[in-house]
Amino acid sequence: MNKERLYDAFGELIYTLAMADGLIQAEELQALDRILKGHPWASQIKWSFDYEANKALDLQDVYKKALNTFAEHGQDKEYTYLIDILQEVAKASDRIDTQEQKMIERFQQDLRENFITEMERRKLV
Repeated sequence: MNKERLYDAFGELIYTLAMADGLIQAEELQALDRILKGHPWASQIKWSFDYEANKALDLQDVYKKALNTFAEHGQDKEYTYLIDILQEVAKASDRIDTQEQKMIERFQQDLRENFITEMERRKLV
């Protein structure tokens, strides 16, 4: 899998977080732009976020698509950066909303479970 698809999935997941409370807020967009500034794949991540926002697809479907991409891609140090982005975007409107916090926790758990399953499949654990 290429890096472009990985960073598309970043944008997809960030979109699902921003929509977790039902609305993408201006503060969330500003935080995203600020956080991505200087990242070599910033334009790809933002393009993917905007694409999903314009399509307004089902959030669960977008989430699953992103998670499948991460599972296919495997472990990557960039996931730490992604979690930082999610937390910063969630905090953008003064506090992390309950739905946003649940979504971040669910993503971390799902990602961990996917990697454990993959390692077991490959007989690495």
